[in-house]
Amino acid sequence: MLTASTAEGFRFLSRLAAEWNAGIVRFDGAGEVLLGGYEAAQLVAVGGLTCDPFSDSAGVGRLRRVYVLPNARGRGVGTQLVRALESAALGHFTELVLRTDTAAAAHFYEALGYVPLPVGGGATHRRRIASAAEGEAAI
Repeated sequence: MLTASTAEGFRFLSRLAAEWNAGIVRFDGAGEVLLGGYEAAQLVAVGGLTCDPFSDSAGVGRLRRVYVLPNARGRGVGTQLVRALESAALGHFTELVLRTDTAAAAHFYEALGYVPLPVGGGATHRRRIASAAEGEAAI
């Protein structure tokens, strides 16, 4: 997966590995998770959720390092992965943000209900999710 992402010009999976190995980001805080997406027992996608390090609000989570292998795209694995991350966020975060720099990824997230943010901030998209009191109805 690292080789495929690097071949596409993405550095975020190498950052994921480096941060994990250095103990910087371990996805072990309240509501934080690192998930894999599988097809026929093969890892084809990865994505994480952390507290947003760029926000002053504890209610903001950040989708991080979401990647789907090129040959697994378009089959719903990415959607299932993001929805699982959103479910993990329930009760911990009231909104999720993310940063992407490709039009294809922006389109993907927008199709899932993420709203583009003004250029120049720390995130490119956001989505309000349910609070603990609201349950899953607001997702």
